[in-house]
Amino acid sequence: MIARFRTGLAALAALSLPVQPILAQTSGSGSTYDAADPMIGTGGEGHTFPGAVAPFGMIQLSPDTDTTCQIRKCYGHAAGYRYEDPTIQGFSMTHFSGAGHSDLGDFLVQPVAGEVAGIEPDDYRSPFDHATEQAVPGYYAVTLARPGVRAEMTAGARVGVQRYAFPAGKAAHLLLDLRSSLYNYPGKILWSSIRIRADGTITGARETRGWAPARKLFFAIRPSAPLTGHSFLNKEEKVEYKGFQGPSRGMDDAQQLAGRALVAQLDFGMLDKPLEMKVALSTVDEDGAIANLDSEPGDFDTVRAATRKAWDKALGAIEIDAPAPMKKTIATALYHSLMAPSVASDADGRWRGPDDQVHQAKGFTFHSTFSLWDTFRAEHPLLLLVQPEKKNADFINSLIASQQISPFGILPVWQFQGRETWTMIGYHAVPVIADAYLKGLKGFDPNAALDAMVKSATYGPYGGLDHYMKLGYVPIDKEPEAASKTVEYAYDDWTIARMAAAMGNPDLAATFEKRAGNWRNSFDAKTGFLRARKADGSFRTPFDPTAINYGSDYTEGNAWQYSWFVPQDQAGMFALLGGDAAAVKKLDAMFDFDNSKLDYSHAEDIAGLIGQYIHGNEPSHHVAYLYSYAGQPWRTQERLKQIVESQYKPTPDGLSGNDDLGQMSAWLVFTALGFYPVAPGSNEYVIGRPFANRVALNLPSGKRFAIVADGLSDANKYVGKVTLNGKPLARGYLKHAEIVAGGELRFTMQASPNKSWATGKAARPYSMSAN
Repeated sequence: MIARFRTGLAALAALSLPVQPILAQTSGSGSTYDAADPMIGTGGEGHTFPGAVAPFGMIQLSPDTDTTCQIRKCYGHAAGYRYEDPTIQGFSMTHFSGAGHSDLGDFLVQPVAGEVAGIEPDDYRSPFDHATEQAVPGYYAVTLARPGVRAEMTAGARVGVQRYAFPAGKAAHLLLDLRSSLYNYPGKILWSSIRIRADGTITGARETRGWAPARKLFFAIRPSAPLTGHSFLNKEEKVEYKGFQGPSRGMDDAQQLAGRALVAQLDFGMLDKPLEMKVALSTVDEDGAIANLDSEPGDFDTVRAATRKAWDKALGAIEIDAPAPMKKTIATALYHSLMAPSVASDADGRWRGPDDQVHQAKGFTFHSTFSLWDTFRAEHPLLLLVQPEKKNADFINSLIASQQISPFGILPVWQFQGRETWTMIGYHAVPVIADAYLKGLKGFDPNAALDAMVKSATYGPYGGLDHYMKLGYVPIDKEPEAASKTVEYAYDDWTIARMAAAMGNPDLAATFEKRAGNWRNSFDAKTGFLRARKADGSFRTPFDPTAINYGSDYTEGNAWQYSWFVPQDQAGMFALLGGDAAAVKKLDAMFDFDNSKLDYSHAEDIAGLIGQYIHGNEPSHHVAYLYSYAGQPWRTQERLKQIVESQYKPTPDGLSGNDDLGQMSAWLVFTALGFYPVAPGSNEYVIGRPFANRVALNLPSGKRFAIVADGLSDANKYVGKVTLNGKPLARGYLKHAEIVAGGELRFTMQASPNKSWATGKAARPYSMSAN
């Protein structure tokens, strides 16, 4: 997903990577924590960062290798760090993991030893050698060659700690640069301040006009050594900015400076031990940042040990027995799946919302960083299996709380730090909530949730919903990307119908089940593709199913990818194509398409192509599993092997596309287990094939669900038979209740396809038309 501002409500507010077959390589040992490698995805198109973060932590302390690029040239630096870069500009406190667009990179710090050459980025950026880097979950270290400083980072739930070992005989300085930002451009920093309080605590704030408008963020820094001097440097004139919150309550300032773009030089003299800088953030005020700083006591090693324990527990939700490269790939995928949604409320429960006001979370921890167009597919379903009920309830309560105070009364679309970006399409908080409810999640008000879902699905000004509700489709002459919006709205509507029915509201269920069939109104049976229609009912021409143009008929894709997005009714779509055999033929045509005469260089996020299947972006993610809906699960097994071996590897360039806040990684985790949630809200997982010898899911309830693959090898790529708790399983899907009950799913793998397993219609996954 590449972030793009949507029309409508916004106005109101690489190619494949070949690798050696990983199943054929040496087996790995150790815990899932030991196997995870944060460097995977930091090169190529992955857009992940290597720095320190706790599970779902508020702070992501990580190096930025270049923040000086202008917005449209920064795609490769969306996470701040790019493995191919030779220098580090500094270490900032906030980052997205795998986003296709970006922001953040707040409050950059860079150590300087001896004389300070200047305050421009090229004055203080430093070369580094990858051989000096160390990255494990919750900890990052590197040696900066220019100042000769060893830099270490760790982070807790709401704090980060930096530790700098300066060379002997040289004075220690830190540059705190509030000008720096990811996806920067002139005028992005609206206002900033730095204060040094009487007790030596450094506080400040800034407001940015970036991906999210008028985003306010406050910080507090407590160094382990006293300042021997400081300089406030500002190349722009000081300004009085009345739209920003003033000094914190009861603050006794020693020094302060306010302006648009500030730098502080912090001097510590000669040090005989490493300097530690404990930092905390708040979207509310400086007092909140200080309280967050105090909420996790202890020094660098204390915080690092606590975060190591937290990651051990979080990653221990899945135990993996697989060859070392595959184990590392799966373990890292799980790691990347556990960073967002991130904590966004202070230790006292206060948080800033999409209305730019401060609110109080009661009974839950507010989280933000919801990349919902991506993560409703596999990321959130995975979290329901590997995270405690309280954590998942926090996510749902955060979505509901945001809706209740939204100026438009709708659920988040793409939100971070409580602020809405209006990026991407659909109302995909809806399936996240419905899937959680239907799978039995407690800890939130289902009536408030359903009310929020319905309001989001009926707010006319958003994304052509007024036309959709009137015509049964989104017309392209009234709204861009209309074909994609029609089918995504229809799927979201189906999940509302499912939840309403489960809550005993048949009238509401009937209304939205009818809307769930609206995908048919944009499907052209003559061409066999989903197409954009005009308000007069005609399909837009000319039509090229391979064309990818942002803002046209489809969202980050074309007719080849989006024609398969009917997760609630694949059987109905197959019928329009002419039946199962025709569907399989079209699936093969998609994967085998010759792209040699096509040029997608203008489309940043189109990567990981296998024919017209694009694994580097989300609309394709369920497609390999669709052979099973046509009664040919062995073809799904073949395609999954093709995808895993070409799109993932345990190296910095090991992700073929943006990880998108964990979705690319969650796809791999599920696929490695041997099943995938094609239609969240169905309570089913389509069985594919496993990629690990044995995996154990340590479920939140304390039960265990084991997946065993007997005879798994590079040659034995097909499923011969499947048993569940010792009994033959003849169908091609698992039920959620069967997983959470605990037990064992056992695959017997073989070299040739079993063309009699799970082929009958009764053995196929859920479809509206067939159920």
